[in-house]
Amino acid sequence: MGTASRDGRPGQGDGDRRARSAGDKGKKPAGKKPGKPAAGKKAAGKGAGVKRGAQTPSSRKPHRKGSRPDVASGRIRLNNAKPARHQVAEVDADGATYVADGMRLQKVLAAAGVASRRGAEELIAAGRVEVDGQIVVEQGLRIDPNTAIIKVDGARVVIDETKQYLALNKPRGMQSTMSDEEGRPCIGDLVAERVMSGQRLFHVGRLDAETEGLILLTNDGELAHRLMHPSYEVPKTYLATVRGQLPRGVGRALRDGIELDDGPAYVDEFAVLEVHEGRTLLRLVLHEGRKRIVRRLLAEVGFPVQRLVRTDIGPIALGNQRPGSMRALDSKEIGALYKAVGM
Repeated sequence: MGTASRDGRPGQGDGDRRARSAGDKGKKPAGKKPGKPAAGKKAAGKGAGVKRGAQTPSSRKPHRKGSRPDVASGRIRLNNAKPARHQVAEVDADGATYVADGMRLQKVLAAAGVASRRGAEELIAAGRVEVDGQIVVEQGLRIDPNTAIIKVDGARVVIDETKQYLALNKPRGMQSTMSDEEGRPCIGDLVAERVMSGQRLFHVGRLDAETEGLILLTNDGELAHRLMHPSYEVPKTYLATVRGQLPRGVGRALRDGIELDDGPAYVDEFAVLEVHEGRTLLRLVLHEGRKRIVRRLLAEVGFPVQRLVRTDIGPIALGNQRPGSMRALDSKEIGALYKAVGM
C-alpha cells in the first residue's frame, strides 16, 4: 500500500523518500548496475514497499516553527473517533487524491473527534491514517471530506456532520443580531427553528439595518473568529449607490486612506461601475470591519450612501440569492474559507 503526498499521487514527497530508504537499505547504489531501474523509481511507479510508520529526515521545511509531529507519540495515541455504522465501504478511487480547495486531512480528523489537530498530525506521521485505501504520512493533504473514505487503524470514522455553514442574504430593515430586545426583525428570526433544535449559530460580521447582503452563519467558532479578526484580512466586497457623479481623485483618496473619528481607514479596491440618471454605482473592497465603515468613508468624501449591498465575504459570493433566503455552503466553498484564514 502506497503513501500519498500533497498532490495526491502515491510515492511522492516524503513517502517516496521513505520507500527508497526502506528499499535501498543494505544494497549497493542502483546507479552502478546499468539496465536496472533505481529502487526509488520502482517505488514511485508502483507505490509499493512502504513500511507503515517508517520515518526518515525530510528536506521539507520544518513543521510549525521548527517542530515536527512526534511519530512515537502517534503510534501510542488513542483514537477517539466514533466508528462509522458501515465499516465496509467500496473505494472508488486509485488512492488519496489532493483537492486544491479541500480541507486539510488533520482538520477533518479533528472535526471527526479522532484527536486534536496536533494529535491528528501525529497519527498521520505514524502511518495510522488511510484515505481512499492509501496510507497517508505527509502533512497538509487536502481532501473532500464529503467523498473521501477515511480510516484510522483500519476502522472507518464518521465525519462531524453537526457543523453548519450557511450563507444568508440579509434583507434591508433587519437587525444583524440573533435576538432583539425591542422586538425588531433580526436574523435570529430566520434561523429560529435551528436554534430551537439545539444548534448554536454565530453570525460572521454585522451589517447595519439599512444595509443588505451577505452574512455567513456557522457553529464553527474558530472559523467565525478568524473570518472576523482583522489580522486575517479577509476581504469584503460592497456595491454602493450614491447620488451624483464622483469627480476624479475620489478613488485615489479612498485607497490612500481617510481620517475618521476612530482612526484612518482605506479601501483595498475601488471602481465606478455605472453612472445612470444622476446616480453612481460603486464597487468597494476592504478588509476593515469597523461599524458602518463604508457609509462613513463615502460620507467623508461628500457622497452619502443611498443603498449598500455586501456581495462577497472572502471566496463566498452572494450570487442571485433572493433577500431573506439562506443556502448551505458546499464543500468547495467551506474548503476555500478554511484556506482563506489558514485553517
